[in-house]
Amino acid sequence: MMGLFKILRLAVLFLLISGPVFGQDMLHNQDIDSLFKDSGEIYFRFQVEDKAVINQFSRIVSIDKAQADGTVHAYANRKELSHFLEHSIPYEILPHPGFYAGDLNMKEQIDIREPLEWDFYPTYQAYVDMMYQFAAQYPSLCQVFSIGTTNLGRELLIARISDNIGIHENEPQFLYTSSMHGDETAGYVLMLRLIDYLLSNYGTDPRVTSLVDNIEIWINPLANPDGTYWGGNHTVNNAKRYNSEGVDLNRNYPDPKAGPHPDGNEWQVETVAFMGMAEDHHFVSSANIHGGAEVCNYPWDTWSHLAADNDWWVYVCREYADTAHLYSPSGYMSGFDNGITNGYAWYSITGGRQDYMNYFQQCREFTLEISNAKILPPQQLPAWWNYNYRSLLNYMEQSVFGLRGIVRDSVTGWPIRAEVYALSHEADSSWVYSSLPTGKYHRLLPAGNYSVRYAAPGYATKVIHNVNVANRQATYLDVLLVPGGGGVGSVDQYLVSQHIKIHPNPVKGHMMKYESEYLIESVCLYDVSGKTLAEWSEGKMEGHLDLGSVTNGFYYLRFITTEGWGVKKLVIDR
Repeated sequence: MMGLFKILRLAVLFLLISGPVFGQDMLHNQDIDSLFKDSGEIYFRFQVEDKAVINQFSRIVSIDKAQADGTVHAYANRKELSHFLEHSIPYEILPHPGFYAGDLNMKEQIDIREPLEWDFYPTYQAYVDMMYQFAAQYPSLCQVFSIGTTNLGRELLIARISDNIGIHENEPQFLYTSSMHGDETAGYVLMLRLIDYLLSNYGTDPRVTSLVDNIEIWINPLANPDGTYWGGNHTVNNAKRYNSEGVDLNRNYPDPKAGPHPDGNEWQVETVAFMGMAEDHHFVSSANIHGGAEVCNYPWDTWSHLAADNDWWVYVCREYADTAHLYSPSGYMSGFDNGITNGYAWYSITGGRQDYMNYFQQCREFTLEISNAKILPPQQLPAWWNYNYRSLLNYMEQSVFGLRGIVRDSVTGWPIRAEVYALSHEADSSWVYSSLPTGKYHRLLPAGNYSVRYAAPGYATKVIHNVNVANRQATYLDVLLVPGGGGVGSVDQYLVSQHIKIHPNPVKGHMMKYESEYLIESVCLYDVSGKTLAEWSEGKMEGHLDLGSVTNGFYYLRFITTEGWGVKKLVIDR
């Protein structure tokens, strides 16, 4: 290894005359400042033979890719480069991948009602306009809204596609998101095209119709607009990887091994927005689209041991890559294990969104590296769509398979939030929970036979044996849990309900009073379909609820107390 370093040092001294290469001794503070004056980040490469050393450097700089011969490509901001220089490793500064010398075919005005070649990049305003055009053109299928605003005032937009917009159904929620590294733009345009493809083919293409009818689909084409439009709202040229604060967003998430702030930075506004969205919804599966390689990268990135569902990950990633191979020229997505890799086996990172979603949100997310080029030439975008769109549909479709059903109370039929746990299989937060207000659950599992445990506070735990799961099939299993079992709290739901009084009932005016023998932590109002209408944080044993905005009808009030939870029926009749 030392011999290699000596050779590299000689190469560095030689190339200083003709190329943008710097040695450890060549950079002073003034030199470093000049490197970061334009974008706040640099792109460079260095050589490391030891895989363990590569993983150590992954905690210092943002590694982009690591090759089998030990060549590492990475990004760094000023602080990260300063830490890297402490290790006296030769390196070469490279042209930034966010610079594109050709014509990007930037479009300022785009009408989605007209035939599109999809061989362009939109300006920022054209992107915003396109997103809201989708909602306007297909109001019964699509909603578009912002989940947050970046430091530079750009919107984090997301499209929600469903046959029953705004209604909680017993179907999985699925998420595609792209370009959290701002200079990785191929997925950005492909996601816009996917939105268009789903909406324009609904009702005519049987497969698209089935997907929209059976999945609540969420698509965020651009997760880091400040990075993508660093060169200005009119162009994606000079895009950068990091956000406007010089932070790699794919190192900024809580990590199951390295803690809440593995990169040493506060959570960025983009990170907070996506974490909030994940908390508010129950995504069964998702993919996070990148560029710079061509591979399906599956969990874990932070741990060397395999995920509990490693066999499932290999199966679905193999399906993605093999399908892409059928519709692409030789060589596309052919590296690694012919298009798939375990994240840690490639190189380790901490703070990645993939591991955050899998560990903290029980969502099956993988990282899809879609093109070796960061900014794919626009004329190649249609070809990349053809290589990938069938695979994108395949992976989306996987969310309806596996073990799924509804968990309910055996007496009232009221939906329950319960833990769904495959015995002798689960590890590292791989189990899932049924979600309110429907009680639905979706446990994506590798094919096999399982014993599954269902448990909820205040209910008797139930274990169901010989649950068979097959690839690309759904196993439906609805479960009734009997009240009165163990769990959190000493009193079950029905006894809790008996110790809560509400009046008047029916409600004739605007206000309703509740009184409880237990401390009320929160109250949630549902309609008869299970839709959440209002929620109050209380922290007291009695209080008033303002129901003035609620129309006449039948409702349910769910009281969360220190001793469990209870439900009261409510009638509003003014």
